[in-house]
Amino acid sequence: MKVAIKKVDALKRELSFEVPQDRVSAKMEEVFKDITRSAKIKGFRQGKAPRSVIENEYGSLAKEETVKKLIPEIYQEGLEQESILPLDYPEIDAVEFKDGILKFKAVIEIKPEIKISNYKGIAVTRKDSAVTEEELNTTLEYFQKGQSKEGEKVEINDEFVKGLGYPSLETFKEALKRQMEIDKDRQNRMDIEHQITDVLIKNTKMSVPQSLVQKQLEYRLSDLKRRLKSQGLPDEEIEKKADEMSKNMKEPVERDVKLFLIFDKIAHDENIEVGQGENLPAKVMEFLMKEAQWQDSKNETKK
Repeated sequence: MKVAIKKVDALKRELSFEVPQDRVSAKMEEVFKDITRSAKIKGFRQGKAPRSVIENEYGSLAKEETVKKLIPEIYQEGLEQESILPLDYPEIDAVEFKDGILKFKAVIEIKPEIKISNYKGIAVTRKDSAVTEEELNTTLEYFQKGQSKEGEKVEINDEFVKGLGYPSLETFKEALKRQMEIDKDRQNRMDIEHQITDVLIKNTKMSVPQSLVQKQLEYRLSDLKRRLKSQGLPDEEIEKKADEMSKNMKEPVERDVKLFLIFDKIAHDENIEVGQGENLPAKVMEFLMKEAQWQDSKNETKK
């Protein structure tokens, strides 16, 4: 087997394969044996027809099956032989089966070289998750407005909150405050994650594989169309909204693809194992947060 590799761009490679006659003949022999066992030809018992009759009747099918079976085998062997790690399935092209020799080309994108500097000890600022009395009162006002009917203002008191299942206004306020703290803590964690990912993007040099960007873009647009369809929007309106969204989606999608590859690289370098059902970015983020240089909003450094 011969393999020639052509560099198309930073990540794209074109692999040209040539499979010799002996390998092709061996595979075709396997195919004819399979066909002979199952072929039903008038005048012969199943599996007993002469080879010449089988070749005359099923020659074209045998060639097609031989090519179908050989291409994935040869492609995989070529990757192993050349130590190539593709990102996705190949684009198979220029298939030629002539004089017993099979030739074809496979276009792939390889994993990019990723150079990350200083992903340990990233400085992050943690905001306070405590809820102030002012914030609590503001939320109570919003709640009051939401409960009030037109022209009638609802008073939030013991009697009102009993209807909501709370024994007193004070108990209701305590429960509301706890929920606000949970929400605030969640937002603060998201803010910390954004601080870390911003530094990772800034400190990483790599070429972003456009095939992954395109596939992720198509997936998100397909999901958007499905959701719009479930809302009852007509097809014309759905396509219009999808076109508008696609113009603004490429940059964030490219960022997400880049981040995933960065997480994958860190997981490899730090021997972070990801079990079945576990999320690789989440596990790597936990590692990065443990390694981060923490500061509170008053700039007091913590580890």
